Amino acid sequence: MKYSKILICITALVCLASLAGAQSDPLGAGSSGSAMGSSGDWISPNMGQTTSRANSDEGLASMLQWLDQPVSSFPWYTASDAFYSQPYSYTTFSPYTEYYTTTGTTVEGGIISNPTKFDITQKTPSRVYYGAGVGLPYSQYASTVSSKTNDLWIQGATNWTQYVVSPVGTWLQLVAYAPVEGPAGVYETIQTDTTSSKYKTYQFNQGYNTMNFKADQVGRHTLYFVVNSQPSNVVVVDVFSESPAGKPVHTMS
Repeated sequence: MKYSKILICITALVCLASLAGAQSDPLGAGSSGSAMGSSGDWISPNMGQTTSRANSDEGLASMLQWLDQPVSSFPWYTASDAFYSQPYSYTTFSPYTEYYTTTGTTVEGGIISNPTKFDITQKTPSRVYYGAGVGLPYSQYASTVSSKTNDLWIQGATNWTQYVVSPVGTWLQLVAYAPVEGPAGVYETIQTDTTSSKYKTYQFNQGYNTMNFKADQVGRHTLYFVVNSQPSNVVVVDVFSESPAGKPVHTMS
């Protein structure tokens, strides 16, 4: 009888320990809520994203890096068109004035002007910026990015970026790096209260290419290109109408 009671107690303790473990970690992933992905990367509880990009395909690496960074939270998805028709003050655009101009090459029936070869040694940027202001020196970027990666940037007076807010009707200068020459499919998506998309093929040179893009429509413009079946990162241009001086304006919160 004495041994039977001991056996019953031990069995009860084992059951309680198992139940406690299941309650504290219902996914079998540890008390922090993290889990091990199939590739060996730790998956965070935030949308199941992996915290490591080490095993990403080279053609997608810079796109994934950009997607991990925040951009300005404008209410592009809304049932009202009031957001799109509002004029905005200069302060909305002032952080990005080095990236757009009021003149540029005419773009007819396409997305960008025809690409021309760009000599980066003549105009090397000081810094490159991912998302909303997350940047690093160009020398550091150049030493870490694979030469096999398709890259797309918006060129400024001294820096490059992958995100800009600009007034409607302005021009931006794009810089694209392609490790091989050949036909490039350029894609543009425009988000307002509806979504539209464009596609056109251009001939890219090996190395750096430069081309104009006109912000001719209010909305969120997302652009990227594909060369040799490899996609580039995306760049985002938020385009608004600018209020004339002295006129009432809508203020971003």
